Amino acid sequence: MQSICQFICGDDDYLVAEKGRELFAAASQDLDDDLAMEVIDGRAANVAEVERILAQFSSAVMTRPMFGDRKVVWLKEINFLANNQTGNAQGTLDLLENLKALLESLDPEGLEIILTAYPVYKVRNFYKWAQKKTQFVNIAGGKDPTQACVKLVQAACQSAQVTITREAVQLLLGRVQANTRMAAEEIRKLIDYIGPKGESIQEQMVSELVPNFGEADFFEATDAFYTLNLERTLIALDRHFFTNSEARPLLGSLQSRNRLLIQLRALVDSGQTRLKGARALSKNELLNAANIFGEHYHGVDEKSNLNIFTQNPFYLSRLLTLAQKVPLKQLIDFQLAFSDAFEALFERPNEQAAICRELAIDCLS
Repeated sequence: MQSICQFICGDDDYLVAEKGRELFAAASQDLDDDLAMEVIDGRAANVAEVERILAQFSSAVMTRPMFGDRKVVWLKEINFLANNQTGNAQGTLDLLENLKALLESLDPEGLEIILTAYPVYKVRNFYKWAQKKTQFVNIAGGKDPTQACVKLVQAACQSAQVTITREAVQLLLGRVQANTRMAAEEIRKLIDYIGPKGESIQEQMVSELVPNFGEADFFEATDAFYTLNLERTLIALDRHFFTNSEARPLLGSLQSRNRLLIQLRALVDSGQTRLKGARALSKNELLNAANIFGEHYHGVDEKSNLNIFTQNPFYLSRLLTLAQKVPLKQLIDFQLAFSDAFEALFERPNEQAAICRELAIDCLS
């Protein structure tokens, strides 16, 4: 007999929540009675809250609607299956045993239950029970958030019957830092912007409409500079200095990206990687390069633009085409020019916009 309970967990809270929302919508689409549909927040900060939540859930599944013969109950965002203080408390473990007994005792006739949980501690008895006794779904994604984001963006575009270029996907994921929730919000915005016109989502469109998630506005000027287009860069600089008076964050951003480009170009020129002519940098290829050259980065183990092997391979893929286009000498010249611009700021502190415009003209003209 098929279980009345669907248990959804996974590596990404957004993907788990979206799957739960999808299942709940499908299960309740033909229900008109609000009493036949209940959604319970499963977030608890302590054992007392776990007890309150499960008491509310128990009441929901035991009470049938006044009209109709079907009921759907969704216990969402369960966080007390995690490896934390609340999840490890004996009181919580006892309550979970009671939950198992309740779910096994319910009459399946006319009742559908959806449980969504993140994060989950997979050694829990309840987790192992759910694998065997429920319609169990484990959504992979958090361990490789980039690929999860790619699939999410492509699925959204396919559903809306629009296309998106590979370069636009790369830039979008770089802007949102491979955050699935932000990727979903931004791709919806881009699809709405296109509307029924049937256009393709291009890199330029992403650059203009998608902000850098968690970063400052000066990244627009950085992106413009590395198109190697002087006119576009000068326009971006004008926008930057219209609302900002400080050039140092912008110069720091330019230097940070240039460090990665220098390292990428060195890997391409080394002859010991398969990056020459490649359009993308896979995770395996980055690991192979790290095995060859990683010894030169001793002591720089945390994420840093000083160590290319700490970076997201999808973000590096976006830089790879540019790294192959610009000779190593030119990238080093850029870095020296950025340093000169920093020194010029000390000598001409009231001319920061002019210094950055001069920098762009010297490097890109």
